[in-house]
Amino acid sequence: MKRIEVDIWVNQFIGFFDKNPGELTQLIGNIDKEIFFDKVRQRCFKNLDEGDEVSLTQKQLIDIIVSLNKANTVIVDVDKMDYLFQKTKFGDICLN
Repeated sequence: MKRIEVDIWVNQFIGFFDKNPGELTQLIGNIDKEIFFDKVRQRCFKNLDEGDEVSLTQKQLIDIIVSLNKANTVIVDVDKMDYLFQKTKFGDICLN
C-alpha cells in the first residue's frame, strides 16, 4: 500500500514538470531528467522507510540537485592555467 503512495506522488511530481518543462529546466539545469526523477523516487522510498512523509522537502530536492551537479563538474588543472595566463608589467594577458 505504501508503494502506491510513492508511485502516486512521484507521478504527480513528474506530471507537473511535464506540463511545465521550463520550470524543470530552471530547477535542474542540464541534468538528465530521468536520472533526476529516479533519484527523487529513491528518496521518496527512503523517506517512507524512515517513517517520514513520502513527499520531499525543499532541502531534499536541493541535496539531490547538488549531488547530481557534483557528478557533472569539471576539474581544472591549475598548472595548465598558469601557462595560459601570463603576468606582465602591463597586466595579465591570455595566451589563448
